[in-house]
Formats: sequence, structure tokens, C-alpha cells
Amino acid sequence: MFYREAGQFKTNYEADQAIFPIAQDRWFVWLTVAFAFLIVPLFAGQYLYTEVLIPVLILSLAAIGLNILTGYCGQLSLGTGGFMAVGAYASYNLMLRLPETNLIVVFLFGGLMAMLVGVLFGIPSLRIKGFYLAVATLASQFFIEWMFARVKWFTNYAPSGSVAVGELNLFGMPIHTPMQKYLFVLATVVILALAAKNLIRGRLGRMWMATRDMDIAAEIIGIRPLHAKLSAFAVSSFYIGIAGALWAFLRLGSWEPLAFDINRSFQILFMIIIGGLGSILGSFLGAAFIVLVPIFLNQIPALLNVPLSTAAISHMELMIFGAMIVFFLIVEPHGLARLWAIAKEKLRLWPFPY
Repeated sequence: MFYREAGQFKTNYEADQAIFPIAQDRWFVWLTVAFAFLIVPLFAGQYLYTEVLIPVLILSLAAIGLNILTGYCGQLSLGTGGFMAVGAYASYNLMLRLPETNLIVVFLFGGLMAMLVGVLFGIPSLRIKGFYLAVATLASQFFIEWMFARVKWFTNYAPSGSVAVGELNLFGMPIHTPMQKYLFVLATVVILALAAKNLIRGRLGRMWMATRDMDIAAEIIGIRPLHAKLSAFAVSSFYIGIAGALWAFLRLGSWEPLAFDINRSFQILFMIIIGGLGSILGSFLGAAFIVLVPIFLNQIPALLNVPLSTAAISHMELMIFGAMIVFFLIVEPHGLARLWAIAKEKLRLWPFPY
């Protein structure tokens, strides 16, 4: 048997309102975090850090941000890549002009700038929704791309339009090896993911979900659409901005505006569709799926001794992603997170069929 929730009695409000009220879930989460911090650095190599772990963690953070907006508040957005670019360039300019600034403050500044831009472009959500809101956020994506490509101040007047960051330090400790970058990203993602989990369980999260389910009914019972929607845009853009800064500083090192183009926005959207809308766990599962599938597909030809060109493998990736999105939209709209929840329910009932 897996485990039973029966018998785990709560004797106070604090225990009843815990983020993980079931003891086994709480132990599993803490063991997973301890494994990621203590065990993974003992055997992980440079490839595993740079191509798997760091991308999965950073994109998971961006997916959490988009999930707050789309999965929990029901506001469709196609401007994720643009908000990531705002966080990256804002952090870069702060570090460039105030080089003694603490690295944590640099990333928080990138998140705050992305939050301001997200609120600005979220104002149309008060009048439009659905497909029309998606088009409005798509316009923000193209405008932000154009701004960083044409306004040379943001790139410090670099002739090529590409920018690069130098040595990174946190409280005097250098962050330049893949393991150090991984640990910094992991700590950031764990803190922000727990904060998002706690935020969604609170009053603000209930406002978002009520607005998502039926905005007119939510307004009738006293929820202000202005507050609910703009707060969702603000928190979502803050998370995405920090993810963009982490991606630029710790994943790329040097980048240009095309690093945050419309393809990045669609990639993050695919993550929350495949992983599960309205689920923090789904953001991690979707990011892992999107990152690991191309790596797996690149290994298949060598394992099966089948000659395939790079272009064919790239087309296969697009076909598989498209097929998976259609599959989940038809069969299980709540994605991989819902499949995991169903599997846990079956394990809890096993071997009894009821």
C-alpha cells in the first residue's frame, strides 16, 4: 500500500492550514529538496547541470509565473518571453551601472521591473478577455522585442546588440562553476515555489480562482476585477522577470533579444498545458518534459542505429509537442499533474477497488 490519510488528526489551526497537511507529502517534499541540495552535487556532471537541471529549474519558475496568471486567474498571455527579457535587461543594466549591488537585489530589481511592465500591459484585461487578451499580450511581446533591439541604451550601445555579464558574486562568494550556479538557482526556485504555493492558498489565490471560474459571479460577491486581474499580472510578471534574469545570467551568460522571442513564450505556454493548468507541480513536470524530450530524441538515433538528420529530429520534436498538447487538451486537460494525482489515488485505494 502507499499510505493512508485516515488517522492524521489536526489539533490546531496551524496544522490544518499547513502547506502540506499530510505527513507523507511533507516528508516527500523535504526529502526531495534535501536530495537536490545534498546528493545531486555529489554525482552530477557539467552536462547534467548546464543542459538539464538549470534549464528545468529556471523554466519551471517561468511556468509557475504563467500558471499564476493563466492557470489560476484564467488570463491568457502570450507575452512571457517579453517579460523574461524585461527582467534580464533590467538586471543587466542595474549591475552595469551599479556594479557593487548585491546579486539578490539585482534579480529582485529585474522582477520588479517586469512586474511594472506586466501591470501596464495587463490593464486591457479589465475590458477584454480570452482570444482578444492573448492578442494584446502578443503585441506586448513584439513591442518589447523591438524596444530591446532598437533602443541601444538597454544594450549599453553594443554594436552587435549582444550583451554579456561578468563574474557573479554573492556576499563575496563567486558563482561561476555549474554546481554553484545550480545551487543558487535551486535555492531561488524552492523559495519562490513555496511562496507561490502559500500565496495561492490565501485570500489572493481564492480571488484569482473565483475570477477564473466566473468573473461576473466573483464581482457580484464582492471581488474587485481590477484588483484580482492586475494583482495576477503583477505576481506572474514578477516571477517571470526573475526567471528571465536567471536564464540570462546563469544559463546563457551572453544573449541578444532573440533569446526571448515569441518561441520562448510558446514554450512556456506548452509547459503549463502539458504539465497542468492551475498546478505548481504541473509547472515542474511540464518544464521537465519540454527540456528532456529533445535530449531523449537526440539520443534515439544513436541507440537504434538509425541515421536521422538534425532537421528531422527538430521536426519530430514539434510533432510530438503538438500531439501531446492535443492529447492533453482532449483526454486530460489538467495535464501531467492530474495524472500524478490519479495515480496517487489509485495507490491509496490499492488493493481495494472502492
